[in-house]
Amino acid sequence: MLSGLMNVSIFGLGYVGGVTAGCLAELGHTIIGVDVQQAKVDAFGRGFSPIIEPELDDLLQAAKRSGRISATTRAADAVAQSDVSIICVGTPSLESGRLNLDFVRKVSEQISQALKESGKKHVVLFRSTMLPGSTRNMVREFFEDLRLTDQLRIYYCPEFLREGTAVKDFREPSLSVVGTHNGQEPEGNEAHELLGGRPSVLGWEGAEMIKYSCNYFHALKVGFANEIGRVCKFLGEDGARVMDVVCEDTRLNISSYYMKPGNPFGGSCLPKDVSALLSFARQEGISLPLLDNTLDTNQAHLDMLIKLIVRNGSRKIGLLGLAFKSDTDDLRGSPMVAVAETLLGRGYELRIYDPSLNLTRLIGANELEIQRRMPHLASLLKSNVREVIEGSELIVASQKCASMDDLAAWVKPEQSVIDINGWRDLDKLPWNYQGLCW
Repeated sequence: MLSGLMNVSIFGLGYVGGVTAGCLAELGHTIIGVDVQQAKVDAFGRGFSPIIEPELDDLLQAAKRSGRISATTRAADAVAQSDVSIICVGTPSLESGRLNLDFVRKVSEQISQALKESGKKHVVLFRSTMLPGSTRNMVREFFEDLRLTDQLRIYYCPEFLREGTAVKDFREPSLSVVGTHNGQEPEGNEAHELLGGRPSVLGWEGAEMIKYSCNYFHALKVGFANEIGRVCKFLGEDGARVMDVVCEDTRLNISSYYMKPGNPFGGSCLPKDVSALLSFARQEGISLPLLDNTLDTNQAHLDMLIKLIVRNGSRKIGLLGLAFKSDTDDLRGSPMVAVAETLLGRGYELRIYDPSLNLTRLIGANELEIQRRMPHLASLLKSNVREVIEGSELIVASQKCASMDDLAAWVKPEQSVIDINGWRDLDKLPWNYQGLCW
């Protein structure tokens, strides 16, 4: 539909809209700023930033001198003069904590009405931070008739601009995301050309969730570092120094290694050490709410997995993998042991395949764990994956412990599988596939 330099209307001249306008003008696009506040419109039209942000005034002044910016309070005029509308209006919190989307709704209605009256082709980029489902709701409420034609393309493109470094962040985005209605590649290149970066493409809801995922993670990191700092202060240690050393490990600590939804955590270390530090903090009166809830959120994830298994309705269950992770026989704290224990207690028929397990070699704490929790494990373990597949209605796969060729030979269409840790090739086999978190 569009390529090269564009006429762009930007709705909302606050932190996101003002920076987006200045940076797009720097790239040579013609910008029409839109805001309900006349003071912002007047300042923007004269090339002055309505906010304090390094470099922004210079960008807007340069754009003003070259005739590439203007401003109005009239949405219809802005849409009439532009190829693309970028919605950057605020989504403030209500007293309940929920988002106030009134400004987004108002702007969406205005743009929709202008397009219905003009019949022109247009691109709309939602950039305001909104909860998952909001873009689709806006489309249903205001754009449904237009979206069904070739007249309109709608994307959700979250922003990742930090106040104080927003101009630099726009020029060199650390993350670029484009949300489309179906999660497929966008039909046009407008979002990429305007917002830069190497965009990841998701559905509208996925793109909306990216923004909340990032900010939730940032909040957790700040809270985590501060909780470590409180413990260190109590101990007379330098919390900043401790965290500096923690961050030196880029294989595990500062990496994507643990950032994959799947199994609840288990093993001999994480549950034990989280419990020990929590007990110490409580004993010494140190408030660590994040740590206090870490085991609870892990248990909630295990509960969800068990509910997913029970909801399937099958009574004959096969487990691929029992140890807490692949290539180990460590059963201590394994979530799959907890799953097996629960299912057996509820009368399910269970078969288990884990090629790393040899019960005759289990010793010490590992042996005691199994004797305590699953004394009949030997009768449930099968020597080959075929016995598990052929005797089960539902397979719960936590490890890639069998070849796809073997599975393909024995899987039946009436069977189901729950993929816990992202063994996506299982979806290629002729059974009912679903993922734990996808």
